[in-house]
Amino acid sequence: MQIAETAVRENATSEEMKKLIEDGVGAFFPKKGDVVKGTVIAVGRNEIRVDIGGIAVGLVRGPELDPNAHLTVGDEVEATVIDLENEFGELELSLRGAGRKKAWEKLKEMFAAGSVVPVKILDANKGGLIVRLEGVVGFLPVSQLSPENYPRVMGGEKMKILEKLRDLVGTSMNVKVIDANEEDEKLIVSEKAVWETQQEGVIAKYKIGDMVEGDVTAVTDFGAFVRFDANLEGLVHISEIAWQRIDHPRDVLKPGDHVRAEIINIEGSKIFLSMKKLVPDPWKNVAEKYQVGQLVKGRVLKINPFGLFVELDPEIHGLAHISELANKPVKDVNEVARMGDEFEFRIVSIDPENHRLGLSLKKNKEEVSEPQKA
Repeated sequence: MQIAETAVRENATSEEMKKLIEDGVGAFFPKKGDVVKGTVIAVGRNEIRVDIGGIAVGLVRGPELDPNAHLTVGDEVEATVIDLENEFGELELSLRGAGRKKAWEKLKEMFAAGSVVPVKILDANKGGLIVRLEGVVGFLPVSQLSPENYPRVMGGEKMKILEKLRDLVGTSMNVKVIDANEEDEKLIVSEKAVWETQQEGVIAKYKIGDMVEGDVTAVTDFGAFVRFDANLEGLVHISEIAWQRIDHPRDVLKPGDHVRAEIINIEGSKIFLSMKKLVPDPWKNVAEKYQVGQLVKGRVLKINPFGLFVELDPEIHGLAHISELANKPVKDVNEVARMGDEFEFRIVSIDPENHRLGLSLKKNKEEVSEPQKA
């Protein structure tokens, strides 16, 4: 930097300026009001120094420096020349002048054209990523990340999401500008928009009812994501994994599993899948196994405040409502049963269309009042 600063001071002398002009370089020396491009060569607490194409070094400081710019050595910037020589013999520059105006004009053009441009990830917070484009600091919300970079975290824990976002700091990605408001200095970009454009042709090949095969890429509280074809991804909601009730998708699936599924809906770039549609619905033939009034053995799968979820067989599950657990009122379901307990239940209702089967532990008057374990 000392060499560059010395060069600036030498350039500032009239003798050297004459030599530069003779060499044809002086014609390129910036003038006051010019917008110049340069590379950041030093970053201080409240100032930065910029190399202007090897011709001069400029200083940006104080109110002329955008505190949110997150500039580092090597970054390219556009600035406005506000003085040809300061006390250090350097150009005095501003990031808030005509260069800033020009940057916003470019950003608006990108927005209007739907241009795909690369950005560097500067920082991360719980809501998304901090980026810089044309020298302007912008934001990339989590919701605007592509499936490849979207942080799928079990339970949606914010700190774990932040950890995954921080892994992206320092990388670059292609984005589209989806909001450029100079007045509010609001710049929003989207990686997802680029991905959606790239996948339009691939998604167009598919229609509802098509069968696909792919690998599970992530398992969340609400379902599992399956990647197939040319990097397409679909969601299998927890209700579409199997015909029987599932407490959590991880009980059935794990990342890396190879599965088959049917496309049940397509909304833009969102694809919704069903695994259970590719296997016979056991509830269609439930009447062949069970009838209302029948006594059946069942195992308690889950206990809720309103009753017991019971497994009659691997495919058919039923519910014993709290009102059907005893002849006298039950205040706490846990006083009646524990997970894994087996009882003899009476079937009180069957609804094949809605996949519901009602069970009762209540006994007839001639039987003992307390439920008997099987």
